[in-house]
Amino acid sequence: MPDLTPEKGEPVIRTIAMPADTNPAGDIFGGWLMAQMDLAAGNVAARVSRGRAATIAVDEMEFHKPVQVGDEVTLYARLLKVGRSSMRIEVRAWHRPRCQEWTEQVTRGVFTFVAIDENGKPRPVPQDAVPNDLKEPAKDA
Repeated sequence: MPDLTPEKGEPVIRTIAMPADTNPAGDIFGGWLMAQMDLAAGNVAARVSRGRAATIAVDEMEFHKPVQVGDEVTLYARLLKVGRSSMRIEVRAWHRPRCQEWTEQVTRGVFTFVAIDENGKPRPVPQDAVPNDLKEPAKDA
């Protein structure tokens, strides 16, 4: 599986934290960061499921460091598991302070999505879109 670090992973989203996204203390709201992570996971889910997918759970959410206004926030995501219609996706967020060259991880979470059809009902994830190492073993008939 790919490593979710700036040196080894492909970013899914890169954005700048803005003043409108702050709490009264001047830090970026955790909810804003969580929304960015959900967008990153949703991007992976849509590509894997080749269509609509909806968030159904967020687990293991960890906030390590605050994000400040002007920080560049980069999100890395990887597929952890694929079921019949569900996908578990790990997302890690890293920040780079505006005038610096170093980065550090600020958040991590695992998002579960379900592939849905045009009526919002669960549908199977196309198996040809699932990496071989994540395919569930075939059930005996």
